[in-house]
Amino acid sequence: MKPNILIGIDMGSSSLKALALEAGNGRTIDAGNGRAIALSRMPLPHDRLPGGGCEVSAAAIRAALTHVLRDVAHQLGERVAEVRAIGCTGHGAGLYALDARNELVGGRAIASTDQRADARARSLALHHGDALFADVGCRPWPGQPTVIAAELLGTDAVQRGTVRRLMFAKDYLGFLLTGEIATDASDASTAGLVSIATGTWSQAAFDASGIADLGPHAFGPLVRSGEVIGKLRPAEAALCGLPAGVPVAMGAIDLLASMTAICAEGRGRAVQVFGTWCVNAVIGPVIEPKPDVAAVVNFARADKRLYMENSPSSMANIAWLAGVLGLPDARAVVDLAMSVPLGAGGLRFLPFVNGGGDAGVTAGFVGLKSHHTRGDMARAVVDAVAALHARHTARLAACGLPVSASTVLGGGASDTRLVRLLAGLLGHPVERCADDETGARGAALYAAMSQDIDHAEQGSALLAPCDMVEPDAAQARAHADFNASFNELIDTMSPVFSHLSGAAK
Repeated sequence: MKPNILIGIDMGSSSLKALALEAGNGRTIDAGNGRAIALSRMPLPHDRLPGGGCEVSAAAIRAALTHVLRDVAHQLGERVAEVRAIGCTGHGAGLYALDARNELVGGRAIASTDQRADARARSLALHHGDALFADVGCRPWPGQPTVIAAELLGTDAVQRGTVRRLMFAKDYLGFLLTGEIATDASDASTAGLVSIATGTWSQAAFDASGIADLGPHAFGPLVRSGEVIGKLRPAEAALCGLPAGVPVAMGAIDLLASMTAICAEGRGRAVQVFGTWCVNAVIGPVIEPKPDVAAVVNFARADKRLYMENSPSSMANIAWLAGVLGLPDARAVVDLAMSVPLGAGGLRFLPFVNGGGDAGVTAGFVGLKSHHTRGDMARAVVDAVAALHARHTARLAACGLPVSASTVLGGGASDTRLVRLLAGLLGHPVERCADDETGARGAALYAAMSQDIDHAEQGSALLAPCDMVEPDAAQARAHADFNASFNELIDTMSPVFSHLSGAAK
């Protein structure tokens, strides 16, 4: 029998990727397989708007999806006939709202880093935060689809017919490919719309948004990850150069897809994601009462939960500084930063360029003096990005969650210097997956599940490769001192930035 080829598609916050993996014959994985045999990426240009807006056009998404799949098909050549299934993943939350014509409202999608609903989220949190956390595992935040829809489209958006359906990033990809509308528990729960206790939609969460007539019907059914939602439509197949009728499987939110790609649960590993978002997570047993973390996610496992501590900006801070300083990319910022010792001569940075810090903290330099250089600024930003991951991880640990074994994912994981800095701030070695396409790989694994291809064993050939990074032992005391001063700075500045945020409204 010929090998199976599985395609995973990942729509991230800055680009769209497609990856083709070679699996084994029949229902097993052969030892020599699991390698990526085709890969394509295309940037997704986001428009930054006044008031913290962040949008991407439907045309850009469509063009990127067609491009990466056509490119993968071209790389596969005659082997394109061996494609067995497709899976999709993508960033969570944000707003993908369809109108009566089943097109994105206004021809735009809203990114999860959009901050225009910040005041609304704060108000909702003040009045409903505790009750919602008890029900759905998180408090209101600006990037939730219901909160964004109410802020930008109006609380009567459903009644007026502006909004007909809502979906998440991966589900929009699945809709384009198959015409079917569905989602899964991991996306819905991360967005704060699923009851943690029951794993079903929470009408209370929809009601809290204030949008009249908004309810679970807007999203379509909850489907388990790894189940087929539809088949590749002939028109889409013709556009992309893939065989018509290929099954398309329900995926999961990109975080869970990436954790699947490294078998995080099976190997007992927490993850830190150096991506646009500062994501720190671990899968653990059901804990009652719920630990006081940013989010508790029911991902359709009765005995397990995904626990998260997040902020909307990690590598986004470094990308921002690259633009400000006229540097070509994030690696150039790290190059500049590493020319200066840890601590940047007393200069500190609050790493929240996309907002969403503790108690209203936003970004800013603290302690800036005339002798500080571009290198000091770069070092302050890089130090803060790593320290924020360490802060969030410590909060998970304080709740009794298992985080002592860590794997670093995301674009920043490709830079050993950044990972070693995090290892030092965590105080122990960390594993890293320098493969920036763990999301797409995880999506391909959901495609494998949909075809009963066995992938779950520890050490499976389909899992992403990882290596260990040791901390700099000579810097152990300096790292501990930096952690303490960084945490004290955020705790001290939180009321100040919260006041400034309120005064700006």
